[in-house]
Amino acid sequence: MGLTGLAGSAGLYGYGIEPYWLEAVHVSIRIPRLPQAFDGVRIVQFSDLHLGFHLMAQDLDPIVKTIRRCRPDLLLFTGDLVDDDPNVITVAIPYLSRMRAPLGQFAVLGNHDYRDPEAIVDGWKRSGFEVLRNEHRLIRKEGDVIVLAGVEDMLMSLPDIRNALEGVPAHAGTILMSHCPDVADEAKHHPVDLQVSGHSHGGQIRLPLLGHVITPPGAKKYVDGWYRLNRMQLYVNRGVGTTLLPIRFCCRPQISVLELRRGWNKYIY
Repeated sequence: MGLTGLAGSAGLYGYGIEPYWLEAVHVSIRIPRLPQAFDGVRIVQFSDLHLGFHLMAQDLDPIVKTIRRCRPDLLLFTGDLVDDDPNVITVAIPYLSRMRAPLGQFAVLGNHDYRDPEAIVDGWKRSGFEVLRNEHRLIRKEGDVIVLAGVEDMLMSLPDIRNALEGVPAHAGTILMSHCPDVADEAKHHPVDLQVSGHSHGGQIRLPLLGHVITPPGAKKYVDGWYRLNRMQLYVNRGVGTTLLPIRFCCRPQISVLELRRGWNKYIY
């Protein structure tokens, strides 16, 4: 009876509490090629809403409020806005439209978004976000510039990093958005300073001492948090929503606040 009760309590917690227990994680990431004007810039990254599966449009209100409280200078969404039905974006637009950042709002597509990618791109556009599809934009601040690039999803399309970076200014600090973190094994061979990704959900269900049990294709090597790959850094966000199972356990939904600093060292605070 004791084990049964414990399992039942864990199940209720994983279904009814943790999926809504949003965590804002603050990380300082040092980039040697970061221009002086961008020292201290706050990137707020969110990912994997999977709207329509457990998380509905009305559930976005506290998420939006949390993101606004984080005071983003640059706002990035790393894929999977919807889970299955792209029509849910229509009721989500009023919530997504409340998020703004002075340096811009950008998104990439996740594998679930390819059920109707044009509808998703249009929904983001109507929400004030720009979707990057194997392309880049120059982000300017006080006369300095960094490169923000975004690629297509590796499971449903072709992430063309070379094309995304074509024509970027030499020696410019470069941030790459890719839904799948395992794209990093290719990105590290390009002039990318930081890759930001989602998709893994951090495993979604993690067991004490063992960690994540299973992750999807495209997130087998890099699952959660910060990694260094040669000269490139990778940050993987655990996402906000759930998929396949409406459960999170020892793996809270996450908003990431990435403070960019000049230099090599990285600290979590």
